[in-house]
Amino acid sequence: MDQVELRELRYFIAVAEELNFTRAAARLGLAQPPLSAAIGKLERKLGVRLLERTSRRVTLTPAGAVLLDQARITIETAGAAIQRTRRAGNQPEPRLTVAVKPGTGTSLLSKIMQRCAEDPRLPQVHLLFGHPGGPATAVRRGAADVAILRAPFDQRGLDTELLLTEPRVAVLPAGHRLAGRAELRRADLAGEPMPHWAGPADPVAAAYWAGADAPGLAQDQPAPPGPEINDISQLLDAVTLGRAVAYVPASVAHQHPTADLAFVPVSDLTPSQVMAAWPQTSRSRAVAGFVRAAAEVAAGPAGRAAALA
Repeated sequence: MDQVELRELRYFIAVAEELNFTRAAARLGLAQPPLSAAIGKLERKLGVRLLERTSRRVTLTPAGAVLLDQARITIETAGAAIQRTRRAGNQPEPRLTVAVKPGTGTSLLSKIMQRCAEDPRLPQVHLLFGHPGGPATAVRRGAADVAILRAPFDQRGLDTELLLTEPRVAVLPAGHRLAGRAELRRADLAGEPMPHWAGPADPVAAAYWAGADAPGLAQDQPAPPGPEINDISQLLDAVTLGRAVAYVPASVAHQHPTADLAFVPVSDLTPSQVMAAWPQTSRSRAVAGFVRAAAEVAAGPAGRAAALA
């Protein structure tokens, strides 16, 4: 069998995502006939049909669905290899780039970095904040070597290690009708507007942050749309102004004490998880050492204290 080229995979991804050869060709800057010919050649190379074509629609076959998933990983892995190579060549000394989202496990991360600074066997850590696609995407694309982030997230192509688990609570304006309750259930906040995170849509994360009982499960009743936010500070501002209510990790209540907000336990919410994530293909000793140190810190007294800090 002839080797499949990255160019052919990029062509296929465009067609599979658009499910329309005309739009895919425009996206790629090609004419439609060469694109159709390239997809036909790819199918002959693989010996399977990837797309069902009619005069009205294009659909993926089961084989095409598998290739779409694997092709995305392949393209990202190739791009990541180039990006990591460039980073290695431009760094004066070896270091580990750790992608984080502001407000995620900050206290724990501080203790992990302290551990790395004190142990000469562990790598020098450089933090990457605010990658456009988030920490997981930063790792997949090679902008970072490892990420510290909260679940749920797209774990495609990544290995993970659970570091911390903590309860989630509802955050309400101080004057909210339920602010004085000792405990809530999700149903108590049915119909309240919930903020949504800016950026690419992630239905699993959206359901989770809107109070789904478990990652991937929708709410009993969809929440009215609230304001778009980019970080935890914006979320708390939106709640303070009475534009939304939200569910946040319990540590947020300790990090942002204020008389303008009420943090109330919710009995039927799944907990928040802080995880480390790195490429499945990684063989880096620096990554392995960092993850091991992170797990050890999280498992010790410092980690348990970080969950409440």
